[in-house]
Amino acid sequence: MTSLDRPLPDVWFARDLPVLRAIARLVDDSAHGSSPYLLGAVVPASGLPKAEVMAAAKALLSAGYVEVLTNHAGDIVRFTGISPEARRLAGLWPTPQGEWDRLLEQLTARAENAPTEVERERWRAFADAAAAVGPDGGALLMSALIGGYVPRPRS
Repeated sequence: MTSLDRPLPDVWFARDLPVLRAIARLVDDSAHGSSPYLLGAVVPASGLPKAEVMAAAKALLSAGYVEVLTNHAGDIVRFTGISPEARRLAGLWPTPQGEWDRLLEQLTARAENAPTEVERERWRAFADAAAAVGPDGGALLMSALIGGYVPRPRS
């Protein structure tokens, strides 16, 4: 197998996601009024070298995750905003899977810490039922809850 036959190395977790999270923290920070942030501010916030931040910035821009200002040469100089999907990926907004996991953690904690055996059993039954639904069904439920969907009664 030659190097051309192998997949490219993953850059999402090692490069792009840390840069996206750094941008999200800066752009979303209300202390600065959501003002545009220089590429130079993202470099220390991400913990990555400038060359990697620049490569990640271009990838994030091409994917539609960030809004930028460029100079006359087309180089990214400032970040002005992030997309709704970027907010979810960075952890600023909930994801259905993440909220399902949080619900399961809450149910387990309530079952373990209920003051009476009767309440513990009720919370355990609720936790067991939720676990039986499974992560796919749970994510669909949480997606509906996050989005404000309320099923209507069938006629």
